[in-house]
Amino acid sequence: MADSLASQIITAIGGPENVRSLTHCATRLRFELVDASKVDQNSLEHMQGVLGAVPQSGDRFQVVIGGGVATVYENIMHLPEMAGVGGASASDDGQKSNADVKAEARSKARGKVAWLDSFFEYLSDSFRPILGVLLGASIIIALVNLLISLNVIPNDEVSAGWVFVKAIWKGVFYFLPIMVAYNASKKLKVDPWLGGAIMAMLMTPQFTGLMDAKTTTCVENAALGTKSCMANIFGLPMALSDYSGNVFVPLLMAAVLALVYHGLKRIIPESVQLVFVPFFCMIIVGALTAFIIGPIGVWVGNGLGVGLAWMNTHAPFIFAIIIPMLYPFLVPLGLHWPLNALMLMNIQTLGYDFIQGPMGVWNFACFGATAGVLFLAVRDKDKDMRQTALGALAAGLLGGVSEPSLYGIHLRYKLIYKRMLVGCGLGGVVIAILGWLFPSVTAAGQTVHGVTTTAFAFTSLLTIPVFNQMWVYAVSIAVSFLTSFLLIITFDYRTPEQKAEVLARAAANQKTAVSSVEAKGVAPAAATVTATKTEAPAATVTATKTEAPAAAATTTVVNAPVAGHVISLDETGDPVFASRALGEGVGIQPADSTVVAPVSGVLQTVAETGHAFGIKTDDGVEVLVHVGIDTVKMNGEGFDVKVKANEHVNAGDNLVVVDFDKVKEAGYSTTTLMTVLNTVAFASVTPKTGVDVKAGESVIDIQR
Repeated sequence: MADSLASQIITAIGGPENVRSLTHCATRLRFELVDASKVDQNSLEHMQGVLGAVPQSGDRFQVVIGGGVATVYENIMHLPEMAGVGGASASDDGQKSNADVKAEARSKARGKVAWLDSFFEYLSDSFRPILGVLLGASIIIALVNLLISLNVIPNDEVSAGWVFVKAIWKGVFYFLPIMVAYNASKKLKVDPWLGGAIMAMLMTPQFTGLMDAKTTTCVENAALGTKSCMANIFGLPMALSDYSGNVFVPLLMAAVLALVYHGLKRIIPESVQLVFVPFFCMIIVGALTAFIIGPIGVWVGNGLGVGLAWMNTHAPFIFAIIIPMLYPFLVPLGLHWPLNALMLMNIQTLGYDFIQGPMGVWNFACFGATAGVLFLAVRDKDKDMRQTALGALAAGLLGGVSEPSLYGIHLRYKLIYKRMLVGCGLGGVVIAILGWLFPSVTAAGQTVHGVTTTAFAFTSLLTIPVFNQMWVYAVSIAVSFLTSFLLIITFDYRTPEQKAEVLARAAANQKTAVSSVEAKGVAPAAATVTATKTEAPAATVTATKTEAPAAAATTTVVNAPVAGHVISLDETGDPVFASRALGEGVGIQPADSTVVAPVSGVLQTVAETGHAFGIKTDDGVEVLVHVGIDTVKMNGEGFDVKVKANEHVNAGDNLVVVDFDKVKEAGYSTTTLMTVLNTVAFASVTPKTGVDVKAGESVIDIQR
């Protein structure tokens, strides 16, 4: 197991002795650590099989794996060195859960306000464990609706067969409050069975039967299509409601239960806690829930649902556009859970939901961007990204799950969001217009502008049939998907530097494959050469040979772009440059703030952040100057760029003035790297290392 992914993760996380506890959710490993500073985050982020590594507040850390997380978790827990280390499954009591996984953007936004962070952790951990059964139920609903629309089965709720099929999925949503109460109680370190039992009390036939009692008075609610009843219990008035499918009541109940539960444990002797803590909790919290918490939870849920329904009715265009435009930011921050709860509440109170249609627009814009990434990965022979994107796209289109796309791809490449948001916005406009022109009609005969559904559905290809005005929904998500897809494949999702790295690696892999064939004594085909000639895009420099103009002066040296000490690429600490995937070159530890052009030529690449420049000489030498390591993350702060892309510069012209003190303060290396990208096109590219130079002095010799 020494070389297994499980073993590598534990080593990078700081060893088994640094792991206090470990759990997992749908796509992430969630660590509670002794000391988070011992984590080798860089190693985790570049580890095969790991999609991302996300530090959190305190000593919590999450490792994004994807759909195979359960297997990796099991492999970790079966490592000999992990014997005795805290781990928990979904049924363990007292396990301290971590927050929902956050990418780098979320880790910056969360953790600053502890109570707010804890609140959203409470919401996410109350719902996350039951997402699987919700997904399963939504697919059953989708398939049934599809068969009905195709007239394969009748829409007959009288037949025993239909009642049986309905019961399969209806049970999930009817008893949802008990499931939420269980998870919420567990999150708050309360006996989860106690929380489930108290919530179940409100759903017994005896309790629901109070609505039909002779002493009970009921009033119909025309806006919601429900009725409110008031019963007299021991002389006290009790508001009665149908709590099936409600999610706000169990969330509130569990919070009150935690206060009572932990308070009782402090005053009741430990020897009798097993009996008397549940006894008093059921009486106290049961009564509070029936008389106060339940009615408040229903009122809150109804109020929010009615408010959004009003907006959907009176400002449908704004509503249909704002939802898909907000979701790309809500999901990474973990702020989408309240909306999910509202969807369930809408179905329980209104009989339908109107949020999921616009939400599906965002989901398919997300999946369209992933499909675009997959297309480019196949075209550019990027094996790693192809595998990541293929798995993420399958999870999205078939399961409606966006996390593999978000954490494995989108939050790693900032350009994706710019393309994807266009798809979200355009899809929102389409669903707003068509939803207004072709309104839905609910089961109660009510006309609603927008796409509605009577089921809580994970918006995937399989669940399209659950939406009313299905064709409106299908057209809208198709527009969002195709817009994001086309924008990604047209404008790419990578910076020129990132694309150059991928193409250089592909060229190097091809060269290795050709050399392997030659070593076996098999002559390559006449059309195959050691370095494949490829036309590079205007904004991209790649490791390919380019024809030089006949009259161009021959470039034989590359000069230092900045004064300082010259070191080998192996000493720079950057594995990509050290691997020579971007060609042979040098690193310079700068002694000056001005970076100049090392050769004369055209600037094919000028990074927006000012940290990278690609120059192509008139005779075809392609040179990359990369100022600092990981300085792209500074977003241009401290970089005063003096040039623009496609300009012609002479050797010694100023490219950028850098505040290297600011780079150091930000925690990044100031080492400036320079490589000859098309090294394979020349007889030799020889760096001069171990010397101190001034800007403009020769540091690389080139022989043709």
